[in-house]
Amino acid sequence: MLVNMKGILEDAVKSNRTVAAFNVFGYEDAKAVIEAAEESNAPVILMTNKDAVEFMDIEYFAKLFGIMAKKAKVPVCIHLDHAKDYGLIARAIKVGYTSVMYDGSQLPLEENIENTKEVVKLANACNVTVEGEIGSVAYSDKNLDVKSIYTEPEEAEYFAKETKVHALAVAIGTLHRMQVQEAEIQYDRLEKIIKLIDTPIVIHGSTGVKDEDLQRLTKYNVGKVNIGTALRMAFANTLREEMGNNPNIFDRTKLFRRPMEEVKKVAVSKIKLLGW
Repeated sequence: MLVNMKGILEDAVKSNRTVAAFNVFGYEDAKAVIEAAEESNAPVILMTNKDAVEFMDIEYFAKLFGIMAKKAKVPVCIHLDHAKDYGLIARAIKVGYTSVMYDGSQLPLEENIENTKEVVKLANACNVTVEGEIGSVAYSDKNLDVKSIYTEPEEAEYFAKETKVHALAVAIGTLHRMQVQEAEIQYDRLEKIIKLIDTPIVIHGSTGVKDEDLQRLTKYNVGKVNIGTALRMAFANTLREEMGNNPNIFDRTKLFRRPMEEVKKVAVSKIKLLGW
């Protein structure tokens, strides 16, 4: 069932659960994620990031994932992650994405708000949901020039009120592309934020979030957590093993079976931690 984010996030928050959003790069990991969601009887969000849409045209993702979502037994949202370009967002909406993120987190607050409002205006006319970001989640890779800026609760309130986004990403201690679960969640900051806004909260960089924190976050109005690195590691590490153990196999349909199984296992475990 193809859906946008609004209903699934609102329903999740009401029942103290959180929707898992997974960064995927094609058929293999998307199939594994949807199977994990179906097995867990949980909604799920398929996300594509900048790297993915630079590698493969966004229209191909929209068509492929759209077909897969419509055939799925659970609600599936197709979401464009961390888009900074209005033109790319407009194209994603045109070709069939049901949700988009405008990332103006590195911009001055008022500019971020004005740009986000323009995206919300476009998206609302097409029944597409919008995620915004206030504060900034940096990367564990120090070579990437993205400043880490913790979210100020009052700014989050102002941003949510002005933009009317459907979901709000906040920076409370996570980092993108962490390979180990070492994030220290600032629950005091999160508590202040959720006292001021009703908008479902989004946590980025959740591969680095400890299992017990993923469970705990479901009680804090967190509607969506983003997970990407954990799936990529599961797929790549298993594929290396398969190629090393089977040097005479060249058929990708055979080589990809175990990596897909491992991706599904990781997805199931994360979905379970989030209350499903």
